[in-house]
Amino acid sequence: MFEVREKPDMVEKAMLVGFCFDKLEEAETRALLLELEELVDTLGIGVVGMELVRVRDGNKRFICGTGKADELVKLAQDRGCDCIVFDNELSPMQQRNWEGLADMTVIDREEVILDIFAQRARTKEARLQVQLARMQYALPRMARMWGHLDREGGGGSSGGGGASRGMGEQQIEIDRRLARKKITAIQAELEAVRKQRTTQRKERERSDAATAAIVGYTNAGKSTLLNKLSGAEVLEADMLFATLDPTTRRIELESGQDLLLSDTVGFVRNLPHRLVESFKATLEEAIIADFLIHVLDASSPEIVDHYHTTRKVLAELGADEKRVVVVLNKTDCLQDSQDLIELREKFPEAVEVSALTGKGLETLKMSFSDLLAHRVRKLTYRIPQSRGDISGLIYREGKVLSTEYDGNDILLSAVVPRSIEGQLSEFLQVEES
Repeated sequence: MFEVREKPDMVEKAMLVGFCFDKLEEAETRALLLELEELVDTLGIGVVGMELVRVRDGNKRFICGTGKADELVKLAQDRGCDCIVFDNELSPMQQRNWEGLADMTVIDREEVILDIFAQRARTKEARLQVQLARMQYALPRMARMWGHLDREGGGGSSGGGGASRGMGEQQIEIDRRLARKKITAIQAELEAVRKQRTTQRKERERSDAATAAIVGYTNAGKSTLLNKLSGAEVLEADMLFATLDPTTRRIELESGQDLLLSDTVGFVRNLPHRLVESFKATLEEAIIADFLIHVLDASSPEIVDHYHTTRKVLAELGADEKRVVVVLNKTDCLQDSQDLIELREKFPEAVEVSALTGKGLETLKMSFSDLLAHRVRKLTYRIPQSRGDISGLIYREGKVLSTEYDGNDILLSAVVPRSIEGQLSEFLQVEES
């Protein structure tokens, strides 16, 4: 049976390495290393050192030259490491070369993120998505995962157990074939789950409720914001990728409209492309939403980079043209008022909130109402008391603001969606706005 080994249970101390190919990119490389430290810490692996390495000419074998490779391995060994983590993407060959040279586990940023996702996934869909991404990542690296892969099996009968093999077929070929078969099975199962989610989404669309997706960098406070706005109990924690599973909650705006809010997985810089592909079902909430709520951590020194990273991923999904409400969250954590002034200059249209304390949330909800104002109208109807079907429709689909009785008629002032105006036109009395 093909399985991906669980590295977090095998290693305790790691040294981080980031290669920089341009002096102008040193600051960004250092920032990415600090972010990698957070990612590795999320796995419960201790970081005992970080090395930023300047590379002039790329080396196919190690990325850097062999002399620098020997020096890095010696550093890792002297520090008592049992793992080296590279911020740069390693090819399967490079990963094998480093492990052969260092005689210890070697992983890259993508594998770290995959392992975190594997720990965080809760729903069936998320678990399938993670499993698919991990197996696709591991398939070309299988040669380093088993010590028995260089054995060749004979062509005799297998006795009914295990996979049948041809004459001289290597174990690695069998395992790869089983892996591809498993990947195909997961893809089929995932497609079935996606169809089920599509059916659920269509049922929501029939309610004619507006939709908004909460997007942003990981750990920006998206789940906390959803909880505060809706009273939901979505996992919220000060950790990276706390939310992997799409969660949708209904809230009512002051305008009387219902709004469906969906939380989404957080983004990071250099998010592996296979994860963008694998998690499209999770991120589809952003694609189909009426508008996006882009949450930024106002206390993060990397806020501008985080903003652009999220916009880049949204562009990959085809959701970058949607209307956006930018939210500056955690403003209560800013110690210097000058920092807030500078953020206002960078994000002049942003709504300032604290999802933890609730500050600014009413203003935020008003901005939602403003964006959706075109969907509803405030109208007054005169309805005979005998037409309970009409008054019932208004109560179900709109928000009744006041009720008066005039003889056998009911005067209803209400906010109604434009989709039912035609059914109510003969009862319209006064258009208030």
